[in-house]
Amino acid sequence: MRIGVTHPRARTLLRRLCIAGLRAADPAQAVSRYVRRAGDVLQMGGRSYDLNRFGRIFAVGAGKASAGMALTLERLLGRRLEGGLVVVKYGQAVPTKRIKFCEAGHPVPDQAGQRAGARLLGFVRHLTAEDLLIVLLSGGASSLLPAPVPGVTLSDKRRITQQLLKSGADIQEINTVRKHLSMIKGGRLAAATRARVASLILSDVIGNDLGSIGSGPTAPDPATYREACAILQRYELWDKIPKGAKQHLHKGRQGRIAETPKPGDAIFRRVQNHLIGDNVAAVTAVAQEAREAGLATTVLSTTLTGEAREMARQFAGAIREIVDSKAARRRPCCVIAGGELTVTVRGKGRGGRAQEFALAAALEIAGLENVWVAGFATDGVDGPTDVAGAVVDGGTVARARRLGLDLRHALDQNDSYGIFKKLGNHIVTGPTGTNVNDLYILLAL
Repeated sequence: MRIGVTHPRARTLLRRLCIAGLRAADPAQAVSRYVRRAGDVLQMGGRSYDLNRFGRIFAVGAGKASAGMALTLERLLGRRLEGGLVVVKYGQAVPTKRIKFCEAGHPVPDQAGQRAGARLLGFVRHLTAEDLLIVLLSGGASSLLPAPVPGVTLSDKRRITQQLLKSGADIQEINTVRKHLSMIKGGRLAAATRARVASLILSDVIGNDLGSIGSGPTAPDPATYREACAILQRYELWDKIPKGAKQHLHKGRQGRIAETPKPGDAIFRRVQNHLIGDNVAAVTAVAQEAREAGLATTVLSTTLTGEAREMARQFAGAIREIVDSKAARRRPCCVIAGGELTVTVRGKGRGGRAQEFALAAALEIAGLENVWVAGFATDGVDGPTDVAGAVVDGGTVARARRLGLDLRHALDQNDSYGIFKKLGNHIVTGPTGTNVNDLYILLAL
């Protein structure tokens, strides 16, 4: 892990805190903590599965953390696992004996993902009522498993995804639209099989709404076609989306196409969804590490949402309180928040929500001494970039000016990546194999 900070103690502390968060979100450890096997009994949380009651056991899944989950499950079940199919981002497959991997594109779905989605659907449709299907889900599954409904192309879905991402829509809104254009999302994977289903889910969604994580392929979907249409209209996209998608959604709104499976549907009597990890666990681990490092620690929120630049301004309020002369005795200290912010793209730059948060924070804390603010994406990939986030301090604005760089202009252009590349302020981890939203850290020494 590379932290773009020159101050030795600050760099060491920030590294410790980020690593603590990643360890708490490790998918292999999450599965190991939650799933136990005693002979022929598989224990998932408070529910027991007698393996002798099932003819065969299979695993399918998708997401940024699903590779580690699959490997751990395979080791746990051994020969009792008949086989499986898991979809991951390019380069994230791991060696397994029984579970096969497909690699596909993220965050924009591609043809490989569409082929994988069709293959996965065919796989689960051949299972019987005597089989057990274990589904491994984590953030990223929505993009990795594109399965467009008839009349809608992958290009259509890709275009709509890009439009929604740039509009500032939150993940719940994006997933509501994607569910109603998919043959897998919104409970439709569960509806496609006769097998008993047990899903192990690592959450990347604030509030852990099971219907939003990976667009809820095994969860009931309370959202409707009417709501999907309303979201597109709210962000002024209804008249911009492809014709096939617009026609499909309009037919659904009129009741001419079957809705996604809803709460109370009979299919969910044979489905159990198990949440095995989330952002709260990561924030808790970071806070514990900070306290052990001797920092007065405050957890500001584990449900931070909203525009990245606006939240940065609010975060700066906590900083000003700390540096106030009456509160100076509170140093050294750490303030932590977890969540997932949004960025409404208006400029032509490149960046991500964690980097934009840090960029906006740099303007707010300019001139303050021994204060650092970091935005860190736990999957190691902040937006369409190759970094996990960025860290700034009270001198970042002044350093930028000496180099002829304008942070305010960069923020207006949504070019957080470009400006931090020049300043050397990035946090670099590479793909971490997990995904439980973002961490936002204030350090004052």
